[in-house]
Amino acid sequence: MTALQKAESIRARKGGRPIAALTAYDYPSARLLDESGVDILLVGDSLGMVVLGFPDTTHVTLNHMLHHVAAVARAKPRALVVGDLPIHTYDTPAQALESARSLVAAGAEAVKLEGGIRQADKVRAITAAGIPVMGHLGMLPQRVLEEGGYRKKGKTPEQAEALRDGAQALIDAGAFAIVFESVIPETARQLTAALAVPIIGIGCGDHTCDGEVAVVTDLLGSYPWFVPPFARPEADLASAIRSAAARYVARVTSLGD
Repeated sequence: MTALQKAESIRARKGGRPIAALTAYDYPSARLLDESGVDILLVGDSLGMVVLGFPDTTHVTLNHMLHHVAAVARAKPRALVVGDLPIHTYDTPAQALESARSLVAAGAEAVKLEGGIRQADKVRAITAAGIPVMGHLGMLPQRVLEEGGYRKKGKTPEQAEALRDGAQALIDAGAFAIVFESVIPETARQLTAALAVPIIGIGCGDHTCDGEVAVVTDLLGSYPWFVPPFARPEADLASAIRSAAARYVARVTSLGD
């Protein structure tokens, strides 16, 4: 399938079988996750923290993203490969389109950006060029410094209305799906029912949206130094890695005994 066909197949899942998305940052992870049946592989700017060791996503550059998108794309996954547009790479419609084209040239099949109404003109510019766009509303990691931390969204009727307006602006501009991050469950559930494209939740509660996305290191337990309160690890790779490495060290250092 072409990138546009893949994106349309995700859009067509609205209200149907839930969408399962995971982040991926390298070739072997992309292959393994794709073989597991994941629908979307998001090369997220979360790699700034869980791969590159930055304190937040605001340090991620387009070159960082191009490097990791290319690695994931080399796996030739069946899943849709979505690349995040990092901060300050889509400040204008022209810059947004140029950055999106760079990610596509590296292997992305769609791009994702944060924000609502004020991003609609950028979404429109990108989709007009035939590149699928996924939106991102609620808690916006690229604005963590502006907002002074990570906060739940949609707590008041005014916040819920702002989310609805932002989502509708993205939909009208051509977005095929939208991520909701850290939106309270009731608001996420109500807006998911009201909006025409799939809403993919993270930190929005169970079964409140049309699907979920998780950071792969949270799922696998491979980044133990910070685990979001909403994360649900399915493995403990950190302990397995430490144990394997310790056994290796013991084996090597005991050879001369």
